[in-house]
Amino acid sequence: MNYIDLYHSGELLKRVKRAYARLSSCDLCPHNCGVNRLKGEQGICRAGLLPKVASSNLHRGEEPPISGTHGSGTIFFSGCSLSCRFCQNFPISQMGNGEEISTRLLAKRMLQLQRRKAHNINFVTPTHFLPQILAALWLAIPEGFKLPLVWNSSGYEKVDALQLLEGIVAIYLPDMKYAENEPAMAISSAPGYREVNRRAVAEMLRQVGQLQLDSDGLATQGVIIRHLVLPDGNSGSRNTLLWIAENLGRDTHIALMSQYFPAHLAGKTEGLNRPLTHDEYDAVVEYLDELGLEYGWVQELDEQRGHI
Repeated sequence: MNYIDLYHSGELLKRVKRAYARLSSCDLCPHNCGVNRLKGEQGICRAGLLPKVASSNLHRGEEPPISGTHGSGTIFFSGCSLSCRFCQNFPISQMGNGEEISTRLLAKRMLQLQRRKAHNINFVTPTHFLPQILAALWLAIPEGFKLPLVWNSSGYEKVDALQLLEGIVAIYLPDMKYAENEPAMAISSAPGYREVNRRAVAEMLRQVGQLQLDSDGLATQGVIIRHLVLPDGNSGSRNTLLWIAENLGRDTHIALMSQYFPAHLAGKTEGLNRPLTHDEYDAVVEYLDELGLEYGWVQELDEQRGHI
């Protein structure tokens, strides 16, 4: 069953209503702030009732099955449930740059990207606007919207919130940032990240399975896990890769990223205040090979492909 079927059965509208009900004492993300966003109150993510969008455009810098030849229709949301000290996009994620728009205008932007031949709609940092995204989808479908949806997130997600997306999101693109909770809290203010993240990624895989491609090499559904290697082992890369191999399977697609640099507050943070070295990244690539994790992408260390 896909979102078109869910629309015609009435299930999509039911999920829209269930999702909006959660905003009265917001518990969409693991912080469980409990603020009443229906009245404009804001929690850690700094989001109120209306979706706040920093940009919407075709983007060709994602993994090849996402970007394809025409580009991914990316919609970048403002705010974030994490507060990463090294965030390269802190003006959007932490300073709140962007424009509040209606769900109807969000639907219009999805349709505009479809008309521009985007291969998919790629919701970037979408967790705190899950209800508004579902509402925009409900508005867009009768206007002819039909593209696959990509959920491009930090991986700091609640399983019961993700379950509202079952049959709706085709491609999950989560981060697995940390293998241990201490650096997750110190660097990203994300309590319990390890357990939360692993349960969330397992749920994503349950919903959509391993990555599937069409005859043109475009992703039709599945999971791609992004892992950014941090200096001084702060990301716990070996532990994360081993967990993926043992729990998700060696056919899991992984984008192993090397583009760390000390942005935002990282220059003032011990262990993050220098670039990643070739030796650090190469060691993780070697371990990836040792584990037999053959599917996915690695980067050249000097390649600065923007990950949002």
